Amino acid sequence: MQRKPHVLIVDDEPNVRRVLGTLLDQAGWSTTRAESGEQALDLVRAQDPDLVITDLKMPGMDGMELLSRIRASFPEIPVVMLTAHGTVTNAVEAMKRGAHDFITKPFDRDDVLALVNKALGQAVSGRAEFRGPLVPGERCGIVGRSSAIEELRKTIEKIAPTPATVLIRGETGTGKELVVEALHQLSKRKDKPLVKINCGALPENLVEAELFGHEKGAFTGAERAKPGRFELADGGTLFLDEIGELPAAMQVKLLRVLQDRMVDRVGGTEPKQVDVRLLAATNRDLDSEVAAGNFREDLLYRLKVVELVVPPLRERLSDIPDLVECFAERHAERLERPRPEVGLDALNALMARPWPGNVRELENAVERAVLLGDGESLGPADFGLVDDAASKAPASTLKEASRVAAAQTERRMILAALDLTDGNITRAAERLGLSRRGLQLKMKELELR
Repeated sequence: MQRKPHVLIVDDEPNVRRVLGTLLDQAGWSTTRAESGEQALDLVRAQDPDLVITDLKMPGMDGMELLSRIRASFPEIPVVMLTAHGTVTNAVEAMKRGAHDFITKPFDRDDVLALVNKALGQAVSGRAEFRGPLVPGERCGIVGRSSAIEELRKTIEKIAPTPATVLIRGETGTGKELVVEALHQLSKRKDKPLVKINCGALPENLVEAELFGHEKGAFTGAERAKPGRFELADGGTLFLDEIGELPAAMQVKLLRVLQDRMVDRVGGTEPKQVDVRLLAATNRDLDSEVAAGNFREDLLYRLKVVELVVPPLRERLSDIPDLVECFAERHAERLERPRPEVGLDALNALMARPWPGNVRELENAVERAVLLGDGESLGPADFGLVDDAASKAPASTLKEASRVAAAQTERRMILAALDLTDGNITRAAERLGLSRRGLQLKMKELELR
């Protein structure tokens, strides 16, 4: 029997909860009702609803804060805001922050049903993208043919079937979560939960309860017992994002769990055994954090049984054509737009950029170009780029585009090495793995003085 879509309704007014819940129940959906933002968060964690409809104005945690918490930890769940006519402006602001849409009170039955039906339809594709954003037909579901990505894929394939703890390092936007998805999907635990938590998005006083759970009455507001993320991930994989943000006290407790495979709920008396494969990610230099006294050295050793480094986009510029093609196809389908071609002049311009936001920034640029571009082919202007030295003489083939990208990468690496060595060519050559003469020839070739 097919599962009914599940909608969580959050409102401090009992009558609104009753009327809206009855309407959706009669339409064939399953509903749960919460009277506060705090109770709603507990239900989101416990029941994993397909859609949340929340009032904007509530005592305690209001709808805007609830939206932020759901977007941080459960971005696959769409949120619809309930608002009175006088607060529509706030509802629009909520949409800018990631809400799917809003419903004004008093609401019209047909409008509500149409909006919920549309939101649930998008939730299905959104969940598929979030839980399995890996690209079909690509090894490990990761796009790219650069040597750095090939090496990353080889390591993923080697360690994924094992229970080894993995630390994933990389700048923001490089795709660390894709590596997590690949490790889980290629593991023996792929049919079990993959539970994710962002350590940096949680208030310090809630981290312990989120990770390890709590018993009823363990602290003010703990009206019922709740399992933590370790228990929810039992048999599967737990991903701790931004592990470098974990408070010192929680580092000690996490170390104990990794050693004993036992968790203690807050307020509990009996430890619970868990079988969890732990994956962690960070954009920080944890070795430096250890030296500064901010991160435990023994925990770092436990985390990096295997360490994977996801390269920044500026070190894999030759992957940009493949990434652009993938993103253009994905967003054209999602936005119901014709699939545009991307001109070589645009690819040259894209490969000339440093991309501080990495792959995420590139995807945003492609999505915007697909949405706003008018012609059948996208040029530099559609990406908000102007011609530079690399795009004034556009490449005529993809091979030529890759050659241009390689030259740009070499130029940046040489300039960075010279900067780090105060212009000393001998030391810069050593850093780059070249002879002094080899570096001088390369600088002449690239017209660097």
